[in-house]
Amino acid sequence: MIINRFRKRKDLKLSINYNVILQNQFKMMQFSKTLIYWYLQNKRELPWRTTKNPYFIWLSEIMLQQTRVAQGLVYYLKFTETFPTVFDLANADESMVLKLWQGLGYYSRARNLHFSAKYIAENLGGKFPSTYNDLLQLKGVGDYTASAIASICFDEATAVVDGNVYRVLARYFGIKTPINASKGIKEFKKLAQTLIDTSQPGVFNQAIMDFGALHCKPQNPLCETCPLVDSCIALEKKIIKELPVKEKKLRVRNRFFNYLVVVTEDDKTILTERKGKGIWQGLYQFPLLESSKKLNEKDVILSEEFTQLFPTETTISLFNTNEIVHKLSHQHLYTSFWIVKISRLSAAKISWKNIQKYPVPVLIANFLTKFEATN
Repeated sequence: MIINRFRKRKDLKLSINYNVILQNQFKMMQFSKTLIYWYLQNKRELPWRTTKNPYFIWLSEIMLQQTRVAQGLVYYLKFTETFPTVFDLANADESMVLKLWQGLGYYSRARNLHFSAKYIAENLGGKFPSTYNDLLQLKGVGDYTASAIASICFDEATAVVDGNVYRVLARYFGIKTPINASKGIKEFKKLAQTLIDTSQPGVFNQAIMDFGALHCKPQNPLCETCPLVDSCIALEKKIIKELPVKEKKLRVRNRFFNYLVVVTEDDKTILTERKGKGIWQGLYQFPLLESSKKLNEKDVILSEEFTQLFPTETTISLFNTNEIVHKLSHQHLYTSFWIVKISRLSAAKISWKNIQKYPVPVLIANFLTKFEATN
């Protein structure tokens, strides 16, 4: 009797567990089908969605990292017109690539794009790697980009996980694991991989990304018209605004930039290429005096950098009365542009007429627009 009761209880427990598994599998299957159906009715018409050419998909995915689609679209059209093939991009000067990229930010993306284009053209005969693992070997290509290209172009069932995907999955399944922690990155990737529709992985990946961008938005998601409204845990528990969870950001570093904008009587100035591995590598800038605090005119004139650069008499004036604050991911740049007028200077070799040819950070590009409008 005791053994029979035990067996019955054990069988009942196994039955319950099996039912739970079946319910979860059904929920996941419905999730995928619902998203794809929503996508087919609501997807954005974008030029890179009319092709499976990995070159164009690669360009779009690199450009859309940390960038809104509306902004990235303009650059995508410029790049594909200027560089219609990977060979055209590979044969271009890096300076030209950076100039075309100007204003899009995160310039390492452009340098990596150019580097990988040369590798593909010279080492692979222009043929793109066709698997997730091989795509990861390209400089600047990580899990997300490799998954996107592999699934969209080559139908490999590998799930994308970007900010939109994190948000959709965290809310729908009620996951509180921080998305920027190593545990969270692994957990969400594994979950996304179990959800992907293996018969149409590229469509599923684009569906969940578009759904996050257009429907399950960071602020004011459209919950009332959500096709997943009946099974969303965040909505049920009223924790939509709390998800996804992010660990505290790194401390923001404040930097003080003082650009010395040289203007000679023969209309020349100084621009130098920014070296090193820091921000804006490969872009051009005016002579820079970086300080630990805001500087006044006297501080600038008495600095060692200023006296070495200008051995003769100059006239100096501050162009922007208020510091321009340029915010990057982990640093804020408090910037002043000092106009330094001098009769002649041997180091000033660039004509102001040609200054627009040089790739510069958007901070300097904005200054040039205002400066040229006043002169």
